[in-house]
This record gives sequence, structure tokens and C-alpha cells, in this order.
Amino acid sequence: MFSPQGPSLRELAIQALSSVERGYDLLAPRFDHTPFRTPDGVLDATADALRPLGPFGQGLDVCCGTGAGMRTLEAVCQGRITGVDFSTGMLEQARSAHPAAEWVRADVRALPFAEAFDLAVSFGALGHFLPADRPALFTGVYRALRPGGLFAFPLGAPPPITSGWYWALLGFDLAMRVRNAVWRPPFVMYYRTCPLHAVRDDLTAAGFTVTTVPLTPLGRRDDGSPRYRLLLARKPTAEASL
Repeated sequence: MFSPQGPSLRELAIQALSSVERGYDLLAPRFDHTPFRTPDGVLDATADALRPLGPFGQGLDVCCGTGAGMRTLEAVCQGRITGVDFSTGMLEQARSAHPAAEWVRADVRALPFAEAFDLAVSFGALGHFLPADRPALFTGVYRALRPGGLFAFPLGAPPPITSGWYWALLGFDLAMRVRNAVWRPPFVMYYRTCPLHAVRDDLTAAGFTVTTVPLTPLGRRDDGSPRYRLLLARKPTAEASL
């Protein structure tokens, strides 16, 4: 499915009936041959938007998967870069692709870092967290950053109700809710649980100062608004927090 190197429909079905961790362990060897891998265009647009704000020292990719986000961190960080994920299979693929980086297996809702990084990024992972889980995630990232550190991630604009994508994503989320209501363990993956205003509120509650910039290379919608924005969540400097 997706490509000759991608997973079969049977493999995707087995993944969907597994836990999130086990599902990604199974999918890991073929993940980069699916549409779920963050496109290079998104990674490069993020790096271009971050470059004027740097250079940064040490960088962290939160929910790193197979390590695609290293492309962005390598472009803007001068120090050590680290990926963290809870899937052993995904980390094995990431380690093979980027042997010079550091890799940590952990639940990102309880990140094992304290003031260790200048920049944290994340790509395509928010749908794996229910709204009630986001405060723990954002608090952990806040703790992992040094004073003045930055947490950045792209967020796509919701498709208009007249778009086929709107109904496809709605149908997917409804199917996942039914699946999780009748099957255990749950597989948390939703596309419509992280609107910009809610994510901004959760970041602010964690202590960040939040701004956004349009990722103009990724295009605009029919109404002229950007298809993607980069959320920039800044941890206050030591002086500002006094």
C-alpha cells in the first residue's frame, strides 16, 4: 500500500488493532514509505523559518519517529541533537539513519530532561495526544528547555467544510472513536483534536509565550490564509521569569 516498499493493507489493519507503541513498532521498517512521514517540504520550510531566530545550541525532536525531524535540527543547531520517542522500532530506524544523533526511549508526557536544550521541535505528533494529555506534554517540553529556549512545530489549517479532506478527516476521527470504544488497547490518533486556539491556550498555560509565523513556501488557501503556520512557543529568560 502507498508504494511497493510500503505496508500492506493487512499490516496496516494489524497496526490499527494494536496499541500506539506496538503499532509503530510494527510499522517502523516501512514507515518512511507511507504518507505519514513528514514531507521534506514541511521540514525545510520549518528550518527556513527558524534560521533567522538562531543559531541554536542543542536541539530535541519530540516524538521523533524514524528521525525525519533531524533534517530540521541539523540545519539550525550547532550542538548535540537528540530524538525522543516511546517506540523501540521507530528509534531503531532513526538510529540507523542518523547514527551521530542521540536517541532516548521515553514517554514524552514525562520527558526525562531538565534545562538541557535550546530548541525543541515536533512534527505530526499532536494527534496522538488527547486534549487532556497536552498539558503534561507541554510542561515536559518547557522543563526540558533552557531559559529563553524555543519550542516550534508546524500546524496545518483545518480544511474548509466544502473540502473532501474535511469529510475524510472527520470520518477517520469518528472511525477511531468507535474503534477505541469497542477495542482494547486504544490507538490514539485523531486529526481534529488540536485546533490552533486550544493548542495556543495549553502552551500559554504551561508558561510559554506563543506567536505564529506563516510557512509561506507551503502555500495559501483559497481565502489567502496560510496552509501551515509555525507555532513558536518561547520559554521566558531567567530575568523575565523573576
